[in-house]
Amino acid sequence: MKLNQFAVYQLKQDAQGRKLAFRSYQSLKEQGIAVRVEYYDQVYLTTALPHDTVESIWKRLSLKTPKNFKGYHSLSISDVLVYNHEGIASAYYIDKERLVPIAGFIRLHSSSTMVSMETTDFHVEGKKGNWIAADEIIIDGRQFFLMESDTYKNAAQYLVVSQEGEIVSQESRGFDEQTIQQIRKFLNPPHTEKSIEKPKLETYQKYYENGEYLRSAELTEEQNYNMIDGRINNISGKKKQERESVLRKLHQKQKEIAARSGKQQLQDLERNRK
Repeated sequence: MKLNQFAVYQLKQDAQGRKLAFRSYQSLKEQGIAVRVEYYDQVYLTTALPHDTVESIWKRLSLKTPKNFKGYHSLSISDVLVYNHEGIASAYYIDKERLVPIAGFIRLHSSSTMVSMETTDFHVEGKKGNWIAADEIIIDGRQFFLMESDTYKNAAQYLVVSQEGEIVSQESRGFDEQTIQQIRKFLNPPHTEKSIEKPKLETYQKYYENGEYLRSAELTEEQNYNMIDGRINNISGKKKQERESVLRKLHQKQKEIAARSGKQQLQDLERNRK
């Protein structure tokens, strides 16, 4: 079960933070200033309600400040709201009358990280030119990037790669539902258990694998050692048929002898009467 949470970030109370505080997203964009997590402090973190959306959270916090809110001021412009819903984390810059999705705010660094929002020269085998990071998403604690062709721009479909540079999708229209499903399959590949066949046993292995009683019985009943396989009376049909034929002839012969003996006794009895 995934835990849905949200957090509020406010600018640090230093020179850099005061310089960026309460500014609209458009003004930051015009000056080429990126919204980075290192400029901020996390001032509030809690569990989301079952039917929460990022818009409902924003409106609720704007109307009433929670008691355990440790912010420097009430929710306002330049704050960042991070919402983790079903394992997908997204960041939003709080503007005057809107929430602006921002990429690259949360950064998950590891020794194997190869791609970031600053990547501009990613190469893919079989595809021309460089690929640059256009957007990012965090799913189940892993970062994935939407890569745009530096040559063809929007004319080519996006690539989706993991933070380690592994290709997740070579044909994506963006972080839509289909792409998210592809990412989840990448994170949780189906387990295919191959059936393990029992190795073929040699004759001596069959002999020692069978129990002592069954092994002794097989040695007296089977036609040859190759027939030792854990089943008694595994004898060829021809020999079995021959044995049944001999018994049948024997029984027939016994009946004929008994019949002649009975007839002879009856003749002797009639002769004595005369």
